[in-house]
Amino acid sequence: MPPFDDTLHPPGGLNDRARALVDECYYDRQRLRIGATFTLDGPLILDFGINAPGGLEAGLRLAEICLSGHGSVKVLPADRTLWNGAAISVMTDNPVVACMQSQYAGWKISGDKFFAMGSGAMRAAAGKEELFEQIGGRETAEVAVGVLETRTVPSEEICANVAKDCRIEVAELALAVAPTASQAGTVQIVARSVETALHKLFELGFDLSRIESAFGTAPLPPVAKNDLAAIGRTNDAILYGGEVTLWVRGDDDSLAEIAPKAVSAASSDHGALFAELFKRYDHDFYKMDPLLFSPAVVQLCNLDTGRTFQAGRLMPELIQRSFVN
Repeated sequence: MPPFDDTLHPPGGLNDRARALVDECYYDRQRLRIGATFTLDGPLILDFGINAPGGLEAGLRLAEICLSGHGSVKVLPADRTLWNGAAISVMTDNPVVACMQSQYAGWKISGDKFFAMGSGAMRAAAGKEELFEQIGGRETAEVAVGVLETRTVPSEEICANVAKDCRIEVAELALAVAPTASQAGTVQIVARSVETALHKLFELGFDLSRIESAFGTAPLPPVAKNDLAAIGRTNDAILYGGEVTLWVRGDDDSLAEIAPKAVSAASSDHGALFAELFKRYDHDFYKMDPLLFSPAVVQLCNLDTGRTFQAGRLMPELIQRSFVN
């Protein structure tokens, strides 16, 4: 039974929906310039930029796999006062499902000489993160789909461990992989503007169930020379160039209070390039100020009262320094 036959996996839960997107990419792999490896009793692995070239459209497809089909991702012209190039937009009417239950890179996957941050619907199948205790969304799935930010193709052992954690057979696992310093990898990370806003609000104790819809943009940086430099550029894109609008319900007072806390300027580390901060904190994300990880600008539109609350500011000078140097 071929693991890539989309007639076997009609859209349903997060993993079913993501698997349908993966299967479309498999059948369109030549045009998307992605690679694919599979065996009848092993996982399907789609290479979006390790050994295959990938590209912009491959990056859009990869980002939508991360969202499990609950959002659309597009390439747009960037704000010319910010960056004379492209931007990536993301839109969803199911933001908690799309961004927190699926897209958020909350699963650290490691093994012998292997490390990757895991995103996508497989997180809901594994349900390993404490996050799910508060937002819900764990699912029992017949298939599991994940996106790995890595420069190394996962081994049979890594795939077997992921499948075990998801409580599926390894033949029903699909992994899409791309390094940060690739076209597809850069696109899918910059497509996390909304996700960073939601995660920041979650950390601040905001009730995410109030959020009905979301739209975000961030400038798309040039592909960096290596993954470390790419981590800097893609984070700067959101920290200093990301703009997110959330349509919410409820009282105005709480929105007025939380909006200034929801942006990157709320952090004492705001104003320094991410690469500089990363080096300062010994290349350890967990030593960094968690308040930093958020968009430059957040706008909260109250569907119940018609009022809007905005905070933050764009930093074009930092975008230029980050993207050009």
